Amino acid sequence: METYLMEINIGKYIESRVKELNLSTERICNFLKKEEAEILQMYKAPSLDSELLLRWSKLLEYDFFRVYSQHLILYSPSSSERYNAVQGQKDSSVPKFRKNIYTKEVINFIMEMIKTEEKTKNEIIKEYRIPKTTLYKWISKYKTEN
Repeated sequence: METYLMEINIGKYIESRVKELNLSTERICNFLKKEEAEILQMYKAPSLDSELLLRWSKLLEYDFFRVYSQHLILYSPSSSERYNAVQGQKDSSVPKFRKNIYTKEVINFIMEMIKTEEKTKNEIIKEYRIPKTTLYKWISKYKTEN
């Protein structure tokens, strides 16, 4: 379970989604304006150009960028000092986000580690930098749902 989002091979995710939707190679080639051999190579690619990934996301009606976002949340959260320094800048040219958005998949991933005792609550708080209050809210909420 630990490697769920640790190593991303976007081509495999795309190929899996194509199979789920049972899309024809002809339709994919027409939409992406690529040859079949290029499509087959993309299925093997660990990463793709962002514009191409956007087109795949539209075709397959799935946000493949979210895979990378969730990786950042779990494995590369920004440090508080750096985050606060960037927030203090008034004229940044990049969009500012108020907080991390945890998807159901990430919450389930964390809750599963607690349930199986793979990691302690303190280890999760330190390693993934999830606020203690957030983690305990999840535990309270999902404990009653199960």
